[in-house]
Amino acid sequence: MSNIVLFEDIFVVDKIDPDGKKFDKESLQVAAMAYEFEILGISRIEARSQNCDMYMLLDVNTEVYRMRIGDKFTMALAHTLNLDGTPDTGYYTPGGRKSLADKYEYVMHGKLYKISDEGSGKHLKAEIYVSYGGLLMMLKGDPSYITQFELDQKLFLLMRKL
Repeated sequence: MSNIVLFEDIFVVDKIDPDGKKFDKESLQVAAMAYEFEILGISRIEARSQNCDMYMLLDVNTEVYRMRIGDKFTMALAHTLNLDGTPDTGYYTPGGRKSLADKYEYVMHGKLYKISDEGSGKHLKAEIYVSYGGLLMMLKGDPSYITQFELDQKLFLLMRKL
């Protein structure tokens, strides 16, 4: 499974909506009408990993997956949900074969749209940005944890509270 999971660590939620609420119900309902779905609760969490010293900002649908300050969770990024490592078809088949998602509580599928560096020398930090259907993630830290990611790569984000 190590070739399926590109990154995994344990994170702790430090802040929720650190810069104020990014998504209010009114703007979400207008967007929902345009896309014919309804999202009522989105929060941006700020979290830090325990083992790799990574920093993450992540938009979470809190109507589906409630997050609180101090929550500890495992977060993984994978290129497929197929346990044999074969590429994902992009179609969900309920009751189908076992997948990586069976081990997690919250799963999103998105696309990596930006990779950048900040600082220099031993203070160099790499950042990746992924959009999960408009919900965003920024992961920042040691560049050695970012090398396996590529621009326009499709990624699954998987989370499970501990």
